[in-house]
Amino acid sequence: MFNKLAAALLPFYRRLLPDSSLSPLTRARRLLGNMEPATVRCVAGEPKMTISFRVDGSQKHMQREQDEPLGKLLSRIACTLAKGKTKAKKAKRNAGHQQPSAAGDTPEPAVVKLYVDGGEVPQTVLNAEAWRDGAVLQLGDVRYSVRRNEPTFTTAELPASLLAGFPVCPKLEMEFGDLDHCDFTWYKEKSPNSSGKAAGEGSAPDVAWTEVGRSRVYVPSNQDIGCRLKLHGTPKDRGGRHGQPGELLSAGAVEAGPGTCTFDERHVYTTKEAAWPSLRVVSYNILADVYAQTELSKTVLYPYCAPYALELDYRQNLIKKELAGYHADVVCLQEVDKGVFLDSLIPALDAFGLDGVFKLKEKQHEGLATFYRRTRFKLLSCHDITLSEALTSDAAHAELLERLSANDALREKIVKRSTALQVSVLEDLHQAGRKVCVANTHLYWHPRGGNVRLVQMAVALRHLSHVIGKVAPGAPLVFCGDFNSSPSSGVLQLLTEASLSRQHADWSSSGPQEEDSPSSLLAMDLISPFPPLLSACGPLAYTNYVGGFQGCLDYIFIQPHSMRVEQVVPMPAHHLVTTYTALPSVAHPSDHIALVCDLRWDP
Repeated sequence: MFNKLAAALLPFYRRLLPDSSLSPLTRARRLLGNMEPATVRCVAGEPKMTISFRVDGSQKHMQREQDEPLGKLLSRIACTLAKGKTKAKKAKRNAGHQQPSAAGDTPEPAVVKLYVDGGEVPQTVLNAEAWRDGAVLQLGDVRYSVRRNEPTFTTAELPASLLAGFPVCPKLEMEFGDLDHCDFTWYKEKSPNSSGKAAGEGSAPDVAWTEVGRSRVYVPSNQDIGCRLKLHGTPKDRGGRHGQPGELLSAGAVEAGPGTCTFDERHVYTTKEAAWPSLRVVSYNILADVYAQTELSKTVLYPYCAPYALELDYRQNLIKKELAGYHADVVCLQEVDKGVFLDSLIPALDAFGLDGVFKLKEKQHEGLATFYRRTRFKLLSCHDITLSEALTSDAAHAELLERLSANDALREKIVKRSTALQVSVLEDLHQAGRKVCVANTHLYWHPRGGNVRLVQMAVALRHLSHVIGKVAPGAPLVFCGDFNSSPSSGVLQLLTEASLSRQHADWSSSGPQEEDSPSSLLAMDLISPFPPLLSACGPLAYTNYVGGFQGCLDYIFIQPHSMRVEQVVPMPAHHLVTTYTALPSVAHPSDHIALVCDLRWDP
């Protein structure tokens, strides 16, 4: 491609280059490679384009209409250059370095032309057509190589907290390229940052750096403690075309990690990805920062937890390492802050081969996230709902809504909840047409809200049955979540026995600030649209362990006629859970424990 472009520009270069012992093609190739870049962003469907170039030590950025004639833009560039020279002359004169010119302060307009394939582009050609990749822009005596829609990092950030032994996953977003094809090189300071200053804040410009890695993610070692990190990245596309490289400096130095974590021993069971047709599933309530930072959490719920271990930056290090070590194919997360999803989980899990979707709870800053391994699955469709909205607006729930109308207090309490159900239909990339329906939810939390959870689960099951029947007939269901329900609850009976009697004790529960009374009670028989489901991880002593409560609230349910359990990754040893009294702790990022299992999905 480069040789063809250089050869096409030979007629132009023969006029510009002096005679030399080098062949014309070699001279053209060298000149094109040594030119300053003029970057152009011009995307079909957008009305405007941008062009950026550096002249006289200053970076110029211009935004113009795509359907504007080239001549108008070139004239604008010429005027911009002339104004710049006029200002420079006035500045020198005012400083006493130059006498006024007899000819005045207005310099001759610079010659501004655009060349493609060795010929000058007519000024009547529209911008969108004129600014081709590899064209040459001439500004007076200076020439620029036009780079149209070159791979570019649009976002590049390093996390604030760096811990030895924990993966550093930069937040990277790009245009016109592919992160999997970019080049990355990591460096660390040759000596620790003894000044304590952040990068760019008066740090010595001659800091010596040692290369330590060449992948997108870097895991600092204990030898890196006290040193800052630097990342050099070159954006590229799948064809090898590259854009302008850039560098990131960490704001702080690498700190020591917490030592043994609750999940380290669990990673022994998940050292590699599950082999098809098996798939590994994770369900995990990761504790939203919006809840972890409340005064209630710090003083009542988790008073035993070191304050720094409740900080989001610290906990995110643990969460990313834990999730990466499971090598899962499907990950369902609850209590995910929107910012955490966008700024932390997406960059980290993308680097480990997973794509994700997010469902935000209305009126709240946290929600549900489902990730899937992109080499195993393709996302076909999403069918997320807010359970209360579906109850009141979807005709499929009309009968249930009518029965609820007998109890206005309970109905109002359910309608006020923002509980969501995230539904993702995935297709197996190893066998076309084979689909799975992955559901993820976090039911109402209150200990005396059993009747609310029963109605929420009834709505969820009806919706899931409808989705599978309409868009994925015959697809198995994998239903994950924090159900806030014990094994003896009505929700669990409805799932595992496919029916629930009106005599179940959960119908007699009442929510906050309510007393059990005939007016607050409502009982009904419920029938699940699914045959009995199986709890894939079996009976567990607890999945939530805090100072005032220990119990099983989290589940992964499957349909036993279509999937079977191959492996359940053991829960952390009890002594690890209680090393720091309870959860969360410096060694565990949440008050919940992740469920991890391998499922066999026979072709």
